[in-house]
Amino acid sequence: MRPPAHRPGLWALALAVTAAAAMCTVAAAQEDSTSRGIERYREAVADSNPGELWEVRGEDLWKARRGPLNVSLEGCDLGKGPGVVAGAYAELPRYFADAGRVMDLETRLMHCMETLQGFNRAELVRRAFGDGERRSDFEALSAYVAAQSRGMAMNIPLKHPREQEAYREGERLFFYRAGTHDFACATCHGQAGKRIRLQDLPYLSDPADARRTYVTWPAYRVSQGEMRTLQWRLNDCFRQQRFPQLVFGSEVSVDLAMYLARNANGGILAAPGVKR
Repeated sequence: MRPPAHRPGLWALALAVTAAAAMCTVAAAQEDSTSRGIERYREAVADSNPGELWEVRGEDLWKARRGPLNVSLEGCDLGKGPGVVAGAYAELPRYFADAGRVMDLETRLMHCMETLQGFNRAELVRRAFGDGERRSDFEALSAYVAAQSRGMAMNIPLKHPREQEAYREGERLFFYRAGTHDFACATCHGQAGKRIRLQDLPYLSDPADARRTYVTWPAYRVSQGEMRTLQWRLNDCFRQQRFPQLVFGSEVSVDLAMYLARNANGGILAAPGVKR
């Protein structure tokens, strides 16, 4: 069809709009195809999750007599009584009277390794994350403990005033903008439908997205060949925001974990998960 002689500009505009719409449709289809491909990959890897190796090592570490005091972690109270691991992760973070503070899983494990086994806290913090040559005890222990709550629902009731305070502070920190790039956690995770490269970014203030995301941590990271904990994930987010390094087991890290965990209430735990 030939354009009307008196309106060539309108014809060109119509063609441009049609072409742009077609390109958007193709781009959307490609993104949808990529997302489905990534999800199929995760499902395939999950059938033989390498994280199971960390679970086995974590169980051995839990039961082994170690440290200067040569005792096991079987006397460690994760919130359900000394030595009880079944269901413990589903109720963490929580307030612990013996420590006088709210703790997440890794922070509580560090407390027990220090008080029961006699390990040095500074040395534990230094070795919190595996680096390829050295495996982290925290990552193995977290995989083991989290796996004992697999299939259970997240249940963070916020009954204690300190737990309520931790949640409020975690929410404030989530939206706090700072650093050289004026970033916040919410910059990437504060609205639905955002993506960076091929990675969908969950909207972590939304319970549905928080449930889908939180319940798969700790997780085996395929690209790194390592089990990674939520403390590691938060630490890496701080790095990407150009913030000062997040101190392992700090109140800031636990408050953020409390905010995310509470938002994920009701989600069915599937940890350790698998990430790209």
